[in-house]
Amino acid sequence: MTRPDDTPDRDEDDAGIRKIIHVDMDAFFASVEQRDDPSLKGKPVAVGGASGRGVVAAASYEARVFGVRSAMPSSRASRLCPDLIFVRPRFEAYREVSGQIRAIFRRYTPHVEPLSLDEAYLDVTEDLRGIGSATRIAELIREQILEETRLTASAGVSYNKFLAKLASDQNKPDGLCLIRPGEGAEFVAGLPVRRFHGVGPRGAEKMAKLGIETGADLATKDIAFLKQHFGSFADYLYRAARGIDLRRVSANRKRKSIGAERTFGEDISSGARMREVLDDIADTVWGRIEKAEARGRTVTLKLRYADFRTITRARSLPQWTDKKAEFTGLGHALLEELLPLEQPVRLMGLTLSALEQDEGDAPEASDGQLSLL
Repeated sequence: MTRPDDTPDRDEDDAGIRKIIHVDMDAFFASVEQRDDPSLKGKPVAVGGASGRGVVAAASYEARVFGVRSAMPSSRASRLCPDLIFVRPRFEAYREVSGQIRAIFRRYTPHVEPLSLDEAYLDVTEDLRGIGSATRIAELIREQILEETRLTASAGVSYNKFLAKLASDQNKPDGLCLIRPGEGAEFVAGLPVRRFHGVGPRGAEKMAKLGIETGADLATKDIAFLKQHFGSFADYLYRAARGIDLRRVSANRKRKSIGAERTFGEDISSGARMREVLDDIADTVWGRIEKAEARGRTVTLKLRYADFRTITRARSLPQWTDKKAEFTGLGHALLEELLPLEQPVRLMGLTLSALEQDEGDAPEASDGQLSLL
């Protein structure tokens, strides 16, 4: 276990300061596979399809050394790491382990906000065991995860969600980092903006052209400048550069969207074939919508062209819909606007968002990460 040298033995107990932990499992899917198949230990492993159209869902740290990353086309991953071992995903196994981990979290607080199967925020300002130290709770959680699942987790401890998430990534894998009250702005100042949640490669490139490469650079820009160049994303960037995040941990946070997508074995250019695939995807999505007892207002169609350029088209209804025909029909309307295709398509996705869900059984939360283009 690694800890920053200046981590104190106990947390400050300033009035109004919340104690937030972000726990993130290390290379979760790949680590489960290595745990369950000892022959994979110490070897570069990618969870995902090995075919030319496959995508890496997760990569072990041994694979990451070669530059293999999640969401990377399998063909490219194989070129970067010729000895890469592909393993088909076993989501039932991952869900089972995720359930074990969440049970550990709830020994300490009812305020648990899952982001995905392998990460969650915890508010331990008032913990169930009266421990009082968020750092100590994070240590205990990591120890119990290792003991009960034989997997490692990293944790970040701070006074808000934004900083806790940054901290959990600071000493990965199998690490812990604390950002104390008053240290947030200084910590953020030294980070590349690419580390900010929601800032992707293209967003970082755009910022670099504006002379923004670190948190310190971002903090020099006023809100007017940021709104001019980044629109509605400006408020988030302004606060992030100063280590400010007022969001509370929400134990009942609901999924923001329900969808599905499909990567094709061969690029599709035929309108008739696109319509058939759209119907298949809509069937899959609607099954998930019914299971979640959800209604929604916004339908989004996603296409990825053969050159990997991705476009989305969305349309919102005046009220929530619980009718499959309405959902599917709106998806087809969006597709017709794009036909004939300007080039063949390698991936299609369909999503329902702006959800109104049944209060009794909220489905698993999703990340909801912003995309800065």
